Amino acid sequence: MLHPNTRRCTSPPIDASVRAVLFDRDGTLITDVPYNGDPNLVAPIPGVKAALDALRARGISLAVVTNQSGVARGYITREDVDAVNARVESLLGPFAGFFVCPHGPDDGCRCRKPMPGLLLDAAAALGVKPSDCYVIGDKASDIAAATAAGMRSTLVDPTHPLSP
Repeated sequence: MLHPNTRRCTSPPIDASVRAVLFDRDGTLITDVPYNGDPNLVAPIPGVKAALDALRARGISLAVVTNQSGVARGYITREDVDAVNARVESLLGPFAGFFVCPHGPDDGCRCRKPMPGLLLDAAAALGVKPSDCYVIGDKASDIAAATAAGMRSTLVDPTHPLSP
């Protein structure tokens, strides 16, 4: 069951109180390629660039918050993750930051979604209150992290393009 502050749609309602939008990466901004360490495999989801540009035009800070357990599992390196993030930024425009949890599901860290640590770290780094942030993701763990952090959220369907 989704939290009452969570919407499932392809065009999130971002109102004037939102100062920052935190995006999950894989399946939200780009096509999900499991444990991707190859920047050449980065493919933006249709409509995402226009939606990001519309938010930037409104002066909203944008950041990426992403679980990357492939690092803990030994499938990819942190350098691979950074290279993929750089490719995401080159295709989709600037982000205020990329916040990465490199831990595995059983590591018990505070930053792996659905825990709120990564989102709270992002809000602090951006200089905004959690209540001024909006989270957009494609998995229940993204939404659970947002709820735990006191942020509003939208669960998007990665098969449908976003619109600004």
